[in-house]
Amino acid sequence: MNDLQIDDIKTDENAAMVLLVDDQAMIGEAVRRGLSNEENIDFHFCSDPHQAIAQAVRIKPTVILQDLVMPGLDGLSLVREYRNHPATKDIPIIVLSTKEDPLIKSAAFSAGANDYLVKLPDTIELVARIRYHSRSYMTLLQRDAAYRALRVSQQQLLDTNLVLQRLMNSDGLTGLSNRRHFDEYLELEWRRSLRDQSQLSLLMIDVDYFKSYNDSFGHVEGDEALRKVATAIRDASARPSDLPARYGGEEFALVLPNTSPGGARLVAEKLRQTVASLKIPHNTPADGASLTISIGLATMVPQAGNDCRLLISAADRGLYLAKNNGRNQVGIE
Repeated sequence: MNDLQIDDIKTDENAAMVLLVDDQAMIGEAVRRGLSNEENIDFHFCSDPHQAIAQAVRIKPTVILQDLVMPGLDGLSLVREYRNHPATKDIPIIVLSTKEDPLIKSAAFSAGANDYLVKLPDTIELVARIRYHSRSYMTLLQRDAAYRALRVSQQQLLDTNLVLQRLMNSDGLTGLSNRRHFDEYLELEWRRSLRDQSQLSLLMIDVDYFKSYNDSFGHVEGDEALRKVATAIRDASARPSDLPARYGGEEFALVLPNTSPGGARLVAEKLRQTVASLKIPHNTPADGASLTISIGLATMVPQAGNDCRLLISAADRGLYLAKNNGRNQVGIE
């Protein structure tokens, strides 16, 4: 499509920009005189066919009048060049010939011409055809410009909706998925695993002695500690299908679709060690301690009639075991 923008398109449907390509100056002058009294028709003449494409790109005509017989360049070849150039491929072309020959007409239309006139045509007929083809071309430009604007608008709306969706699904403090999104995703993956009869693993993660941490260091530092733990959990999510989420308070969850107990255990142990290596200072259970996490792990192959809450309950029991056995460990029921 011509790079003419919608703001450049004339509002008058009868307006036209005509480019005549003909090596004979007398033909150019005759056409100019014939169009000179017509309102809203701008006329440009190009006597060198080798400059026709460049001039068309520059002036952006709405109609091209093209002579078929010129020295040094075949008119049909030039028509094909217009059609192969991105800036002129859609501009209507009226070819001018000295002969009313069906074979020449057929060749012209095959090359990409829109119309055929024997020169010099009657002025009334020439003006009518110029206005007709110009009007059709401007309608095409307006339609395409409207489509482009619509696509931009649709993309902007899509982008806005995606941002809103991410905000709706995200926990404000940590940036992980929130509880609502976790519930929806786990249900979705439970159904998929039921259909595929694949393993679904879940880690329930709790920050050890977090109430004591808040009491000792304050809620600002507590929030920062949660963000650091959340980053470690996000980094442990190696696949796009893994979902890290804030379950509530200082408790997190990590959904691991299509993951065996052994694979989930490796993820859990690596995550536990990563948080420990952060060496976030804590004074519980003793002075000089570091913040740690306890993890409960469960893996199931869903069965018909069961609910994904079974998996949450099993992971919770694993977390209870980890807490009761001294914390800073992975518990599996």
